[in-house]
Amino acid sequence: MSTDIESHVEESPLSLLMSAGLESLEAAPEGSEVEPVAPVHLDPDRPDVSQKTALVSIVIPALNEETNLGNLLAELDEALSHIRGFAFEILLIDDGSTDATAEIASKFRRVRVYSHPVNLGNGASVKRGIRLARGDWILLMDGDGQHPPKEIVKMLSLVKDKNFDMVVCSRGSSGGSLHRNLANFIYNGLASYVTSKKIPDLTSGYRLVRADALKAFVNLLPNTFSYPTTITLAMFKAGYAVHYHPFVVRKRGGSSKIRIFKDGSRFFLIILKVTTFFSPLRVFVPLSAFVGLMGMAWYIYTYLTRHQFTNMAMLALVQAGLFFCLGLISEQIAQLRFDRMPLPSQERENEPGSDDS
Repeated sequence: MSTDIESHVEESPLSLLMSAGLESLEAAPEGSEVEPVAPVHLDPDRPDVSQKTALVSIVIPALNEETNLGNLLAELDEALSHIRGFAFEILLIDDGSTDATAEIASKFRRVRVYSHPVNLGNGASVKRGIRLARGDWILLMDGDGQHPPKEIVKMLSLVKDKNFDMVVCSRGSSGGSLHRNLANFIYNGLASYVTSKKIPDLTSGYRLVRADALKAFVNLLPNTFSYPTTITLAMFKAGYAVHYHPFVVRKRGGSSKIRIFKDGSRFFLIILKVTTFFSPLRVFVPLSAFVGLMGMAWYIYTYLTRHQFTNMAMLALVQAGLFFCLGLISEQIAQLRFDRMPLPSQERENEPGSDDS
């Protein structure tokens, strides 16, 4: 009876596989070498992780760019179609445009359009794009046509072959009016002092950044045009590898939305804010030295003229000491912020367990 029942029970695929393996082992003669079995992907819908293609999210903030956007997206689509080894998604953040910006972007198959009900600011659009990005890398570019898409392949080559964490397209002193180039020169010098690195272009919005690093800084970014300044200083102070790639900026269509005095003063305040946030000693040490020298100079003057050590000299010297101590405490607090930051590419590769072999 039991024999009849067993004969009608179908063997499972697992039991068939096990029995086939046992038969092959029994059939193998002693001393013979068994050839290794090639790995088989049982689920064809699951890709091989070791062959994963990096996804690049392209974030384009746009406000009333109907005259420039169509040509830019067509050129971008053409450039991306010739790039191998990467997958792409395009996120266009319409910042409350009153023209056909969103409608033009929606005609392109690659583009995902997100529209703000009101104008929130260029930086707010970039922040939304960063949060919505699903890629391993995030490419930021303007929607006014100034950033040529042909530079993307060079930027990707730099992060792939040279292992940079961020590549910034540097305009040098070209592509702007005299007063804007002068302002950028001053900002670049101040930022270079803060980071102890040469920064040829602090405010360029055309950049390719590691997504995990950029998302770690997204809450620091302002809602205005100053976001490239914050990203640059944050990446340098966090110890990431940054490279500047020179390119020729194109003339934009329409008028610029940057106001030199309003946004220029904001750039300066942003530099001070990010400096005190990441490297406070760069602010407090010069301030302490200045106040201390003033107090010492006043003490020497009053001693030579009246043989007195005045209260004003004492107050200045005490303030100098307080500024220096405040800078030390702030520096220690600033260092705590880097504990949760993603590792730079070089450290991540040398981390134990990162080698697949």
